[in-house]
Amino acid sequence: MLDLAGQVAMISGGLGDIGRAVAKAIAQAGADVAISDLADAQAGQSFVSNLETYGIRARYDSVDVTDAQAMHGWVDQVEETLGCPTIAVMNAAVVERGNLLTIDPAQWRKQLAVNLDGALLMSQAVAKRMVNVKQSGRFVFVGSWAAHRAHPQIPAYCVSKAGLRMLMQCMALELAPHGICVNEIAPGYVDAGLTKQFFKDHPENREKAEQKVPVRQLITAEQVARQVVWLCDPDNPHVTGQAIVMDGGLSLVSPAYQVQS
Repeated sequence: MLDLAGQVAMISGGLGDIGRAVAKAIAQAGADVAISDLADAQAGQSFVSNLETYGIRARYDSVDVTDAQAMHGWVDQVEETLGCPTIAVMNAAVVERGNLLTIDPAQWRKQLAVNLDGALLMSQAVAKRMVNVKQSGRFVFVGSWAAHRAHPQIPAYCVSKAGLRMLMQCMALELAPHGICVNEIAPGYVDAGLTKQFFKDHPENREKAEQKVPVRQLITAEQVARQVVWLCDPDNPHVTGQAIVMDGGLSLVSPAYQVQS
């Protein structure tokens, strides 16, 4: 099993399905974990208590990823209690359905602000701290296959994830000399979060989605988490600037517009 003992991980969107799975996987590997979300302290602390059963230290903070000052403050708090971060997982994201003829500016701006700006602000805040103290580490952006396949029902989400991929690549190039590897995990249909709820409400769409994927399976949050942990491995010093697409072959055979999901 991968050993992340002595590492300190920061995860945004840590109370969502994927965020929780990533936090648990990293904690099981031995790293201390700091998660953020917008839920109240009670919800966060309950999950922190769960993480601590793995013998690691953990903390929860309610942080708006679109607030640069709050993000720098979160890094300060994590360093004071857990130590300098060595792993950052930019996971916070939102999605709203609506095509380009119906989406209003507020919906557009919100999705780009959280999904793209928020990822920049978190990675920037953590990177500045790590570079200042000459700390190497690993960054993982949680992206999507939507970064390279148009989905007319979620255009703002697609644009934000496409921007996220280029942000990842630019940051990978800039941070490589500092020993910080930066990558993206880009899942296809994940049976978690809003998608899971959609499939629950519309089971016929779940079956259609499964049939569209060549491997005939949806992805679980835990499967995403395992790939994130692999990208956090200190023994992967040459993997940087890469988007690991885990979509079961979906993007090879199926244009997104053919799938109503």
